[in-house]
Amino acid sequence: MSTNLKRRSFLKNSLLATSGLILAPNFISCDSDPDIITNPIPSDLDEKNFDLGVASFDPTNSQVIIWTRYSTTNLSAKLTWQLAKDKDFKDLVRQGEVETDASRDFTVAIEVKDLDENLKLYYRFVNVNDKTTSPTGETLTFGSNTSEVKLVVASCSNYASGYFNVYDAINKSDADVVVHLGDYIYEYGENTYGSFRDPDPIGEIISIDDYRRRYRQYRSEKPLMDLHQKKPFICVWDDHEVTNDAYVDGAENHQANEGDYEVRKRSALQVYSEYLPNTTNLTDNTIIYRKLQLGNVVDLLMLDTRIVGRDKQLDYANYTSAAGFDTVAFQQDWLNPSRTLLGAEQKTWFKNEIAGSSSAWQIIGQQVLMGKMLIPAELLSLFGTPQFQVALGELVQIKARLLQNDPTLTQQEIARVKTVVPYNLDAWDGYFAEREEILATFKDKKVVVLAGDTHNAWQTNLVTATGEKVGDEVATSSVSSPGFESFVGAQGAVQLGSALELLIDDLNFSNLVDRGFMKLTVTTGSVKTDWNYVDTVTETTYTTSIKNTLTL
Repeated sequence: MSTNLKRRSFLKNSLLATSGLILAPNFISCDSDPDIITNPIPSDLDEKNFDLGVASFDPTNSQVIIWTRYSTTNLSAKLTWQLAKDKDFKDLVRQGEVETDASRDFTVAIEVKDLDENLKLYYRFVNVNDKTTSPTGETLTFGSNTSEVKLVVASCSNYASGYFNVYDAINKSDADVVVHLGDYIYEYGENTYGSFRDPDPIGEIISIDDYRRRYRQYRSEKPLMDLHQKKPFICVWDDHEVTNDAYVDGAENHQANEGDYEVRKRSALQVYSEYLPNTTNLTDNTIIYRKLQLGNVVDLLMLDTRIVGRDKQLDYANYTSAAGFDTVAFQQDWLNPSRTLLGAEQKTWFKNEIAGSSSAWQIIGQQVLMGKMLIPAELLSLFGTPQFQVALGELVQIKARLLQNDPTLTQQEIARVKTVVPYNLDAWDGYFAEREEILATFKDKKVVVLAGDTHNAWQTNLVTATGEKVGDEVATSSVSSPGFESFVGAQGAVQLGSALELLIDDLNFSNLVDRGFMKLTVTTGSVKTDWNYVDTVTETTYTTSIKNTLTL
C-alpha cells in the first residue's frame, strides 16, 4: 500500500472515532487516482436500504461533499463510495470505504477534495456484504472558465403547512445548485404551526432522537429526495433547525420545562451536521459561515445570522407601559453600537472576505432581511385591528401626495409617513449600527444579498444611513410556510404589498401571497433574478409561473 493510501486510511479511522461532533469525515486525496477498495463491487446489486436516497453539498471548483444514510438494524455498516464521470462507474474519479453507526444516525458524508474543474459527476454508495446500492446521485464542480452560474434560492419548508411542490419545481429547472437559506425543518408539534399534515414525532422536537426523526420525515418526501439526488445544495440554518427566534444563548420557543437550552442546541446542530454537512470546521459544528468560490464569477459568502453570535432580539413590548412608548430608551438600545447579529469573530471574517474578494460578484447567502423595512410607526399598534386598513389607506394617500410635492400637505400629515420604525426587530433592522458597519464594506463591490425567513418575496436597495446605495437584496418566498396571506387573506396581502412598496422608501417589489423560489442567473456582467411561484401547496398537481424579474 502506498504512503498516500496509508495516510488516507489513518485519517478515515481517526476522524470516525470521534464522529459525534464531526460535520463531514474529511477524506483528503493527494492524487487523482481512484483509491483501492478491499472488496470488489458485485454486479448483482439491489437498490434498497438507502431509504433517504443520496445528496451532495458545497460544490466548488475543486471539491464536493457526497452523502447518504444506510438503514440497518446492525450496530454499524461498512459502505463503499464511488465518484465517477459516467453513470456506469467505469470512469472512476475516486472511491473508498467508510463505516458508520448510530452515533451519527448511520449517515455518511464524504468531503472529496482536489477534484478537476468543470466536471459533471455521478456517485453512489454500496454495501458489498448486503449487495445493495444507493440511487445514483449527480453533482458537479465549477471552474475558472465557468461563464455562467445558475443558483436557485429556497427557504422555509414546513411539512405541516403543505406539500413540497416548490422542491419539485426546482428539480425541473436548469439550476446548477440549490442555495437553502434555512428553516429546512420546523420544530413545532402537531396543530401548532400548520395542520395540513402531521409532523413526526407528533410533539415538539427537543431531544437528539426527536430531531433525527424530523429530518428523516422531511428527507423521505419524494420531491425533496429527488431534488437532493439531482442537484447539489449549499445550506445554512435559520432558527427553526433549533427553535423559533433563536439567539446566541436562548430562543423564544424554548421554555424552562424543556430542559437546558444549550443541550437542545447542541443536539439540534449535531443532527443538522449529520443531514446537511458543509465544509466548515470539523471540530466545531456551531461554525457554519464560509466562502465557496463558484468559478471566477461568484464568491458565495454564507453567513450565520442566528446562532453563533446574535444578541437577543429587542421587543417593542418591553418599552411600552401605561405611560406610553419610551422612545428614548428604545432608541438608546436600538442604536447601541455594541449590539451584534454576527458576533465579533464572524464579523471580522466576513469583512476580510468581502475586502479580499476578486470575483465578479459577491453574493451573500444569509437568513434575515438586511434591507431597511421601516414603516409608519402608527401601523405597528394597529395591525390585526379594524383600524389598520383605514390607517393604511390614509398613509398611502399621504405618501403619494408627498412624492408629488403636494403643497397642501400639513406638517402633521407629513409626520405620519416620516415617523417610521422597523417592523421586524428579528431582522437586520434590529441591529442598526452593525448593519451600517457591514454596508460600508460593500462599497466598490458588486454585492447581492440573499434572504429568506419571512415566507414572502422582497427586493430592496441596500442603502447606508447617508443615502448611498451599496448593493441589492433579493428575498425569496417560502417552500410551504404561509406568508401574510394567512393573516389578511390573499387579496389583503396583495393590497398590503402594494401599500408597502409605496410607504417603504428602499422597497421596490414584494409578493406576500405566493409560495416559491428564486433563480439567479449570474454572469460576469449581470445577475438576473426570476421569482418563480407554484399555484398551490395543498394539491400535488400544480403549475409554475414567473411573476417578477430583476436584472442587475
